Order: sequence, then C-alpha cells, then structure tokens
Amino acid sequence: MGRGSVGELVAQARDGVPRAVARLVSLVENASPAVREVAAALAPHTGRAYVVGLTGAPGVGKSTSTNALVGALRAAGKTVGVLAVDPSSPFSGGALLGDRIRMEQHATDPGVFIRSMASRGHLGGLAWGTPQAIRVLDGAGFDVVLVETVGVGQAEIEIASLADTTVVLLAPGMGDGIQAAKAGILEVADVYVVNKADRHGAETTVRDLRGALALAGDRGSWRPPIVKTVAARAEGVDDVVAAIDAHRAHLERTGELAARRRHRAAREIEAIAVATLRARIGEVRGGAALDTVAEQVAAGRTDPFAAADQLLAETAN
Repeated sequence: MGRGSVGELVAQARDGVPRAVARLVSLVENASPAVREVAAALAPHTGRAYVVGLTGAPGVGKSTSTNALVGALRAAGKTVGVLAVDPSSPFSGGALLGDRIRMEQHATDPGVFIRSMASRGHLGGLAWGTPQAIRVLDGAGFDVVLVETVGVGQAEIEIASLADTTVVLLAPGMGDGIQAAKAGILEVADVYVVNKADRHGAETTVRDLRGALALAGDRGSWRPPIVKTVAARAEGVDDVVAAIDAHRAHLERTGELAARRRHRAAREIEAIAVATLRARIGEVRGGAALDTVAEQVAAGRTDPFAAADQLLAETAN
C-alpha cells in the first residue's frame, strides 16, 4: 500500500467514513507493512480523544455496561469509538464475538464505531495492536475511545497503562470484594462500578470494596468513587459518566493527564523497539547467532551478559 492510499484512508476516516476507519484498524491489527505509514499519517491528528478502559471479571456485565455508556455519551453529544477485545477463536484467530452483536442498537449511528479485536493468545487480555487501534480512533476524530477487555489475568493492570481513566466493574455474588484485593485492581481503578445493583448482596459488595480501599491506604488526591448501576436498564450510567468527567477534570488540573499520556507513549515506543530488536536478532545469520551464543552460555564458556553484548553487536552491524 502506497503512501498516497494511506493518506486517502486517513482523510476518509477523518471525514467519518466507517469503512476507512475499519480498514485502518485492520492494518494495525494484522501488522501490515503499511503500519508505519498509517502511524505517520495519523500523528498530527492524535492526542485529542479521551481513552476510557473498562474491565472486570467475566459475568459482571462489561458489554452491557459499555453499551449503556455509549448511549449516555451519545446523549451528551460525544462521538464514541469502541474497541472490544475478545477471546481469540482457536481456529481462525479472529474475535469470537464478532463486531459486538449485542451493541447493534448503535450500529447505524454515524457517531459510533464498534470494533472487536482478537486477543490472539496475548495473556494480558488485550490485543497486541490495541495501542495502535486506539491511535486510529483518536486520529479519526472520536471524542471518547472505550476499550473493553476480556477481564482475565492481568487485563486490569494492562488496561490501566493504556487508558486515561480506568473503570473496574464488579457485581454482587461473585466474591468480588476479595477478588479486588487479590487482583491488584485497587491500585489501578479510577472509578469502581458495582453493576447489577438490584441484586441481593449489592450493598455487601459496596461495603467490602470500601473496606478494601480503606485498607489499601493513601492513593493520592483522587479517591476512586464507587458507583452503583443496573446497566441492563441504563440505571446509574449517567453517574458513571459524571465520575469519568470528574476524574478527567482532576487529571487535567493536576497535570497527571499529560504525565499518563507520556508514560503511555513511552511504553508504546519501548514495545516497538523491543519487537524490532527481537526481529533483527532472528535475522542475524537466520537465527543461528542466538543459537551459537546460547550454546556457549550453556557450556559455561561465557556468561549471558557477555553473550547478549555479542549478539547486540552483531545485530548492529
């Protein structure tokens, strides 16, 4: 794909053409050789979207909550891009849940773009191309980008590194108060949502969460609010939007928003650099260079640090 066609796609995406946005997301998701051109073309238009991550254990109602949140944001006049990171199909590598059938009420809204991305075995619960896909939606001019994760393993920790505001969902009857303390989400959540609040045990979940937060100690000047919702009926969703807006105002006032985004950019740059280096190592003598130094280390003829220096020197040549 030539630079001209990439530029044309970016121009169309910024004009609100859904097919162009989808094509750009596909390019980054599939690690197309055109990814560098896409990133360069998008760069002048990025940095405007507000990124909200939603995560939580399976069964808490993340997708229903995302659907309700999209409706509330649209009612407030904001355009919304949604990246829903799904488990990968073991056969095709694609997203099992498709393009989020359960969000079909927004499918014809030109102010909403919904895309499922396959995690493709990535253990953190996010697709490896998620940062670049966020950049596409940002560059396409969406006001808010929602990233909904699989909610497994380290998903909560990982989404916090990509989002401006991280929303963690819990639900009664799932032992979430204990899970919260174990999963480390107390350190990363900016807003807590106790969904299915009409169910028995909701107040207990809220109480357990407050107790866990109290034990967690000082988290600085921001105290994460706990919002109760019944997302299936859109109850409490406006309160979630208000909590996100309050957190954004706090980040802007303290300068932490810029700091978070610098940290996010640093992580992205580092990941690209490491991936590039790994590819170059594999290219050196068809991968034989790594095998050679590995054999020397295993035999005790050299140490791993010296071997790494040797391999890096060969990679630089």
